Amino acid sequence: MASKKITDLLGDKAEDLLTHKCIVDKATLTLPSPDYIDEIFVKSNRNNRVVQSMQMLMDHGRLGGTGYCSIFPVDQGIEHSAGASFAPNPIYFDPENIVKLAIESGCNGVASTFGVLGIVSRKYAHKIPFIVKLNHNELLSYPNKYDQTMFGTVKSAYDMGAVGVGATVYWGSEESTRQLQEVSQAFELAHELGMCTILWCYLRNSGFKVNGVDYSTAADLTGQANHLGVTIQADIIKQKMATNNGGYNAIKFGKTSPLVYEKLTTDHPIDLCRYQVLNCYSGKIGLINSGGESKGAEDLTDAVETAVINKRAGGTGLIMGRKAFQKPFKDGIDLLNATQDVYLDKSITVA
Repeated sequence: MASKKITDLLGDKAEDLLTHKCIVDKATLTLPSPDYIDEIFVKSNRNNRVVQSMQMLMDHGRLGGTGYCSIFPVDQGIEHSAGASFAPNPIYFDPENIVKLAIESGCNGVASTFGVLGIVSRKYAHKIPFIVKLNHNELLSYPNKYDQTMFGTVKSAYDMGAVGVGATVYWGSEESTRQLQEVSQAFELAHELGMCTILWCYLRNSGFKVNGVDYSTAADLTGQANHLGVTIQADIIKQKMATNNGGYNAIKFGKTSPLVYEKLTTDHPIDLCRYQVLNCYSGKIGLINSGGESKGAEDLTDAVETAVINKRAGGTGLIMGRKAFQKPFKDGIDLLNATQDVYLDKSITVA
């Protein structure tokens, strides 16, 4: 049974989340393990430098050598505005504190902007794996448009010592075709230079909201987004946790199958996340779920619950930012450590 701290945080949900058995058998998946890089990436078309970069990322921090990954991401200064993001804890206007929190909390890596990582690269690039976020949706253009724009080059990320690059595609948006082309080319160059790639694999279109329900986090639609992401050879997929299902049927577009809902998913959150994993080449490419916005007192419980769902679904870990950095420094460390403890707890098994 999971530790008392974890079960206490899960509360009334503990038994359901910790004993659920998925409708899709875990035996059909590639699951996180200490030998994951040898089993998957050594056999792939990734060159030796990419394999080395992946191994460096997966070997670092408290989860190093387990096959699981905890990444600290801070690009919200651009994506949500610096004031909105850092006013709750102004020490994070200073980029060095972002990197310090990632190090002190034992994360596998820190993901941030060219500016944040560049200003401290000589001091820290050899102390924790850097992942440079290549593109962003900035909120100062008026009226705002939901688009992702390249902020720098893959070569610049390589020169600062990054082990990997990240990028977002807003699948479903009017600009998604251009974003797909830009990110595909960037990922190809990153692989040539020996860096691993992480895709922020999000859906964005007002048409995905039907009758007050937001299907941009539906399991069937996010699953397809993941499938597109692994097709452009993302080495890790970053995806929001699925909150519902049936997006194709509600929006009445694209193609799906009744079997997706009858044989491959249920309404249980672990089954919804399992479908996201299934679309990452049955787990051959790791799924890390994002932590979402900070809600104050509920954050620790929400973070641990997200970690349990991801782990039991067959996911590879979490990429959690606002819930950690919008708190006092020590509280941020404690929250990140609590999610890592879920992956270190061997009694919490894949469903």
